[in-house]
Amino acid sequence: MLTPRLEAFVRERQYLTNVSPGTLEWYRRCLKWLPSESPTQADLKDLVVKMREKGLKETGANAILRCLNAYLHWASGSERRCGAGCTHPHVRQLREPELVLPVFSDAEVKRLVSWRPKGKYQRRLHLLVLLLLDTGCRISEALSLRVSDLNLADLLVTLNGKGRKQRIVPFSAELRKVLFRYVAGCREDALLFACRTGTLWSRRNALRNVKTLCTDLGFKPPARTLHAFRHTFAVNYLRRGGSVFHLQKVLGHSSLEMTRRYANLVTADLQAIHERVSLLSKP
Repeated sequence: MLTPRLEAFVRERQYLTNVSPGTLEWYRRCLKWLPSESPTQADLKDLVVKMREKGLKETGANAILRCLNAYLHWASGSERRCGAGCTHPHVRQLREPELVLPVFSDAEVKRLVSWRPKGKYQRRLHLLVLLLLDTGCRISEALSLRVSDLNLADLLVTLNGKGRKQRIVPFSAELRKVLFRYVAGCREDALLFACRTGTLWSRRNALRNVKTLCTDLGFKPPARTLHAFRHTFAVNYLRRGGSVFHLQKVLGHSSLEMTRRYANLVTADLQAIHERVSLLSKP
């Protein structure tokens, strides 16, 4: 349980900034790290050390620190944006390593796409894989889709992204063929990826089934398996001539900087270009 002051911060975020229920839950989890309602700068440094000792990676720690900094600014009573003029305690973000994001290889994508499912639940799994590869949507966005979110005539799907931000993204005619057969006879308000009881298919079960499928098809699933579909979509989008600006809209990124990371993944293309421009290459 949070203290009354911490709970007041969460309620204000709920009713004044209209954040989503998922964000509210994230606030509550993060605020539990605070040793008190009014930590000192020394307390915050000790807190970061404690996070790292417990095994939190830089990205995970920074996510918590962003929440704590928002609370500390709110607790100071300042009406201005948090910046250089603020005197309240503040935690600096940790430097995050720039790692190569995991993706599926072309051969692995081909195996996933060409797989021929048998039965209702295998068809559900195959459709999920195709949707993630074809649209680059987040797994949470995919699992929450309803039949009414699909516009088969115009090849468009409405996704409910982070922070209650909806966006409409296109999909291919090949995916439409699979969708058309899959949703035949389904109610408009039905979940696209429903369980046997008609309820939401959990992320954990979807991840387990995808990993099992990868193993059955003869390859090891990449790290962060479900999000690797999104990385794979983004890399191939840029590789095939798509612009970073359009990719930002499709992925639902709030800043272009988040999208630019994918440009670093196109290593094979950089190698091919280097052979053409290198001063040591033969004319």
